[in-house]
Amino acid sequence: MNLSEFDFPFDPTLIASEPVLPRHAARLLCLDSQTGNLSNRRVADLPELLAPGDLLVVNDTKVMAARLSGRKQPTGTVVDVLFVKDCGDAVWEVMLKGHFRVGQAILFEGDASATVVQRDEHGTKIKVASSVPVVEFLRTHGCMPLPPYIKRSAQPEDHVWYQTCFADREGAIAAPTAGLHFTPELMARLRDRGVETAAVTLHVGPGTFKPVVVERIEEHQMGTEWFDVSERTVEAILKTKRAGGRVIAIGTTAVRALESAAQQAGGLQPTVGESRLFISPGFRFNVVDALMTNFHLPRTTLLMLVSALAGVDMMRKAYAEAVEQRYRFYSYGDAMLIL
Repeated sequence: MNLSEFDFPFDPTLIASEPVLPRHAARLLCLDSQTGNLSNRRVADLPELLAPGDLLVVNDTKVMAARLSGRKQPTGTVVDVLFVKDCGDAVWEVMLKGHFRVGQAILFEGDASATVVQRDEHGTKIKVASSVPVVEFLRTHGCMPLPPYIKRSAQPEDHVWYQTCFADREGAIAAPTAGLHFTPELMARLRDRGVETAAVTLHVGPGTFKPVVVERIEEHQMGTEWFDVSERTVEAILKTKRAGGRVIAIGTTAVRALESAAQQAGGLQPTVGESRLFISPGFRFNVVDALMTNFHLPRTTLLMLVSALAGVDMMRKAYAEAVEQRYRFYSYGDAMLIL
């Protein structure tokens, strides 16, 4: 397929800069993938849209306060450092803009510094010198890594707003945004409805947002992201399937974790590893029956994944409806439920 098939006209004033509160008050565009019917609801309506015996699978990754401001040495130029992955021994994979050479130093506020130890086509790594572990330093001094389309600086509120109520395992540089709509009150109502919940982990990294630069999307190569699908979650899925219930992924990252774990011989199995699974139209889903997801940027692998589940034509129809009805888009925006 051509990349241009995943474009759509968009009004940038629809981009949400902060969440609706309470979170479950966000709007929910419901798509019946069998009939193509669309309906406008609220996330708070989920218990009546789902059935007893359905299983929600959420991503329990926790976003790191991964963005630090530092000063490049010896010039003192202010630089923005995004900490991506702990490589061990105080060495971190990071994202940096500008010209840096191996051996160059960066000073941070709070008695910490770093030295560039790798800067090439494979990425950038720095070695951090700090009196406390890097993860603790980030918790104290770091900012939440809001996506660049949110045109404001991170605020203290974002430390709460940009985490899901499921967040448990720290390691992501972006939130699994469909999960941001859930609240303890909504989860209690879903339990009362007989809807079960299971968790996977996929630490959202640059791979999720890696731009598609090839015209034939089949040539795109995903970056790797660490994931974990536990034995407990596999058992919950198999039990749900045997009973005739649906597996409903909360977010595209949950989809990728589940379908990655199902790529082995013998089907779905407990799996810990690195995923570079690229899901696009024509993909055969082995686990996921339905999906709740936010609205995504055009020409992205996220939109391609959603189109693989619902169909390209239905996605165009749904996104046209969302724009016309002025749904709020992207990380802090509204959501869509594909059943």
